[in-house]
Amino acid sequence: MFRTKGRSIGELFERNKRDLLDCLTRRVGPEDAFDLLQETFVRMLRRREAGPIVDEDAYLRTTAINLARDFSRHTKSVAKHIAPGDIPADIAEAGLNPSQICEVKEKVRSLYAAMKNLPPRCREVFILRRFHDLSPDEIAQRLGISRNMVEKHLRLALERCHAALE
Repeated sequence: MFRTKGRSIGELFERNKRDLLDCLTRRVGPEDAFDLLQETFVRMLRRREAGPIVDEDAYLRTTAINLARDFSRHTKSVAKHIAPGDIPADIAEAGLNPSQICEVKEKVRSLYAAMKNLPPRCREVFILRRFHDLSPDEIAQRLGISRNMVEKHLRLALERCHAALE
């Protein structure tokens, strides 16, 4: 078990997981809470490398709350750019008949649902790549992850989006 000064990360996890998961579930919902819980502990491990933490339980709770706030802000930002009922202008101008427009709307809804159901980090990578046009190297640097991990997130996002459209 990974141990630094103080308790092992396993002991911290067992001691705090239920409270943190309940807190995160109330703030972001059950489908994203576990991913944020995992990210909370990843950040704890990174922070421990810099030096001892005086109150690890408080650090975990504060980190979880901050991640939930960031996640909520990010979700609202995504909703501004992708609205499931919107018809892109080029589709509306293409002179499609009403049944074709309904079909396109349904595909947009399916794509939106697939993106919404991606794990938070995966969704963030996908949005940075597709909507902000950042390179994989820029995304890796911005998020503090490897380029390989960026590519894995993009593969997963694309697989799920393609599956939603089939």
